[in-house]
Amino acid sequence: MSGFFGIASKEDCVFNLFFGTDYHSHLGARRAGMAVYSRGKGFDRAIHNIENAPFRTKFEKDANNMKGRFGIGCISDYEPQPLIIRSHHGTYAIMTVGKINNTQSIVKKIFKNGHSHFLEMSGGDINATELCAAIINQKDHFVEGIRYAQEIIEGSMTIAIMTPKGIYVARDRMGRTPVSIGYKKDAYCISFESFAYLNLGFITERELGPGEIVVVTPESAETLHAPGKEMKICTFMWIYYGYSSSSYEGIGVEEVRYRCGKSLAKQDNIVADNVVGVPDSGVAHAIGYSNASGIPFSRPLIKYTPTWPRSFLSTMQKQRELIARMKMIPVRELIRDKTLLIIDDSIVRGTQLRETTEFLKQMGAKAIHVRPACPPLLFSCKYLNFSRSSSELELITRRVISEIEKENKYVDLAVYTNPDREEYQQMVNLISQKLQFDSLKYHRLDDMLAAVGLEEEKLCTYCWSGKE
Repeated sequence: MSGFFGIASKEDCVFNLFFGTDYHSHLGARRAGMAVYSRGKGFDRAIHNIENAPFRTKFEKDANNMKGRFGIGCISDYEPQPLIIRSHHGTYAIMTVGKINNTQSIVKKIFKNGHSHFLEMSGGDINATELCAAIINQKDHFVEGIRYAQEIIEGSMTIAIMTPKGIYVARDRMGRTPVSIGYKKDAYCISFESFAYLNLGFITERELGPGEIVVVTPESAETLHAPGKEMKICTFMWIYYGYSSSSYEGIGVEEVRYRCGKSLAKQDNIVADNVVGVPDSGVAHAIGYSNASGIPFSRPLIKYTPTWPRSFLSTMQKQRELIARMKMIPVRELIRDKTLLIIDDSIVRGTQLRETTEFLKQMGAKAIHVRPACPPLLFSCKYLNFSRSSSELELITRRVISEIEKENKYVDLAVYTNPDREEYQQMVNLISQKLQFDSLKYHRLDDMLAAVGLEEEKLCTYCWSGKE
C-alpha cells in the first residue's frame, strides 16, 4: 500500500510536508519521496529507500535544505515517486496510489500515439506513476488527462499533480482509497490519512467523493470535476491497514475494530482465560471482544518496535518469518497454563500465526483458539497493492482448497465463501489443523460489514467474496 500528503501554503511548507508524509509510514513502505516548488528555485525533489531506516532519518537532511510553498510527499510500497515531469503542460510533479492491471495495453496505445520510451525499474516493470503521467500528457488539459487516465486504467488510481499554480488531486474513480482535505490559516493540504495533519494545526474540511478532482491552493480547494455516485471503498482499511486514529467516510477505524471484536464475541461460546490481540492491528479487535464477552484482555505478546523493520518488507519469506518472530517478546507469566483466545486482523499465508501459536505453546500455553477479524481471504486484490503475493496459491485458503479439490479440474470457489456450506467448514477445519490451532472461527462477512456501518453496496469485498 502507499500513502501521500501534500500542502499549498503562503509560507514555506517543508516542515508540515515532512511530518505529514511521515505520518503515512505505517503503510508498509519500501521507498519515500518529497517534492517541493518555490518561485526562486523551481522544483526540487528527494527520494530514498526506507526499508531499513525510518522516513525521518532518511529525509531530515533534505528537509533542512528544501524550500517551497507547494509540496507533495509519498510513502510508496513499490515505485519511486514523486516524479518530476516536463511536458506540453509545463513542468510538474506527480504521485499516485493504486494499481494498473492493463499496463501493456496502455503502453502499446501510447507508443502508437508517438510516445518514445519508458524507464524500466529494476524488476523490469514500468513505473505506474510514470505511466499515469504519460496518459495524462495525451490530453490538452490536466483535468481532461486525469479523467482519461481514470477511464482507461483497469484497477484503481488516485493521482496528485503539483504545478507552480496549485496541486491537483483526484480520488480514484470508484473511491477505493480515501482523500481528505484539511485547512488552516493561509494553507490547504491533501492527505490519504485524515489524522496526518491534525497535529500540524489543520482542520478537516471534507473528504473527496469517488472520482472527484480538486485543485488546492493556499486559499481554497476548488472542485473541478464533481464526484461520481458509485463507490467501492476498500473494507480492509478498517480491518487491517488503516491506522487506528484514521477515519474514512466519517467512520473511525478504532471504533470499527471494537465493533468487529464485539461481533466475534456474539457468535462465539469459547471458554478462555484471556483475549489476546496480535500487535498492532489485532489489539483493538481483541479489546472489543473482551468488552463484549467479559473475558479479560491481556498482552502476553509485546511488540518490540524501536529497531525492527516491518517483517513483510523483506523479499524472502524466511526472513519475514524470522523478523516477525524475533520482535514479539513473550510475557511468560501471562502465557503459562493459560487458555488463550487470539485475535488477528486476518490470516493470509498463515505462517506467522502458526509460528506465534507454536511459540505460545512452547511458553506453556494450554490451548490456543484463533478468531480472525475478517472472513477467509480467497482472492488477491485487483485494485490496491497492499499485498504483493506472486500467486493466489500463497494464500492458506487456496492451498487448502487445492488439497480438498485435487481430483476436480474446475472448482466452485463460491461454496468456500459461504460459512453455511459444508465445504467452507471443511476448509476452516483443515486450516486450523495445519496451523496447529485448538479451534478456528472466522468473522462472517455480513457481521463484519455491519461492524463497518457503511452501506454494503459502497464497500469492496473482492478479496473475501470474489465479487466486484
